[in-house]
Amino acid sequence: MTRDTVPVWDRPERGARGPAPERSRGQITDAAIAVADEEGLQAVSMRRVAALLGTGSASLYRYVSGRDDLVDLMVDALTGRIERPAPTGDWAADLVRLARAVKALHLRHRWLLDLPPDPARLGPNALDHLEYALALLAPAPAGDRTKLEVIGVTTALAVQFAREEDTATRAPARHAAQAAYLARAATDGTRPRLAAALADQTPHPHDDRTTLFDHVLHRTITALIA
Repeated sequence: MTRDTVPVWDRPERGARGPAPERSRGQITDAAIAVADEEGLQAVSMRRVAALLGTGSASLYRYVSGRDDLVDLMVDALTGRIERPAPTGDWAADLVRLARAVKALHLRHRWLLDLPPDPARLGPNALDHLEYALALLAPAPAGDRTKLEVIGVTTALAVQFAREEDTATRAPARHAAQAAYLARAATDGTRPRLAAALADQTPHPHDDRTTLFDHVLHRTITALIA
């Protein structure tokens, strides 16, 4: 059985053969997350995780079939750590709050930003997350398919906002250079509409990054539901 035919969530916790288990799948997952948090996603390997656990890499194959399994388990475990407070009844605000938690998760574990979207990575915690998000949207005047689309869009926006914040934090010089280039290119006379938009310095209540995120997400959610 491999990841391509049977997802790790549908496989036993460990192989039937071999000695009694010394580790749990959860311990292996936590160790892999610790490696990624400290050294980056590229450092996660069966050998590196085994070394952190004080065992041989061959022993881990009784629990997972390889690195892809590890990454699947890592992402799903972190998804399960997102807070799920009781709905307030304000479905748009509740979903914005959830998206804010998704963004915060990606900024706490920045290696998540290196992962491309993968629908095959929907484990039990991810499914519980979707169920919770749908419960938040239960009062919204839209069909279930539309609600799933809204959840997908807001999650993607949360990740994109996290990615932009990460870039601005980790490479401020590059970020500033790009902003300067944009300002010059927009005012060279060939892009009058862009120049006018950038020249508009009217104070806006959502200029702060946090309030901008909430504002954009709220507008997106309500527009898509409408």
